Amino acid sequence: MKYIFLVFLLICCLSWQSNAQYNNDLIIEPILKTDTTSLGQKINYPNTTNSEVTMLKITIPPGKTTGWHKHDNPVFAYVLKGTLSVELEDNKVLKFAENSSFSEVIHTAHRGINKEGSDLVLIAIYLGEKGKPLSLKKETP
Repeated sequence: MKYIFLVFLLICCLSWQSNAQYNNDLIIEPILKTDTTSLGQKINYPNTTNSEVTMLKITIPPGKTTGWHKHDNPVFAYVLKGTLSVELEDNKVLKFAENSSFSEVIHTAHRGINKEGSDLVLIAIYLGEKGKPLSLKKETP
């Protein structure tokens, strides 16, 4: 019971903090607030003079993957539809269900997989640099 009260109190505080600067008629729901990636890696902002934010809507058809890649800068994602499976080089698999958000792994090769029978749709936000790729394809020996 004590934990339920603490969770309720935390939600109320977050809701009040998020809504304090906006009109009371708005419905504002926290989606993600973190200082680490989904693997627990510390998030550090890129040190660049040509910063650029990119937001993409990505649709992965059934049975398809992103291919093996890595990110050198923070990437945040929200799953609009379906379930995303993220496979890491060590065969660990992270799963992100519909309406969930996460901070992608940094400097770690991985691939996103749609193991379901319908399209997987997500929104990805990249904190990058003008003229630099959003991800780097995994080098094969």
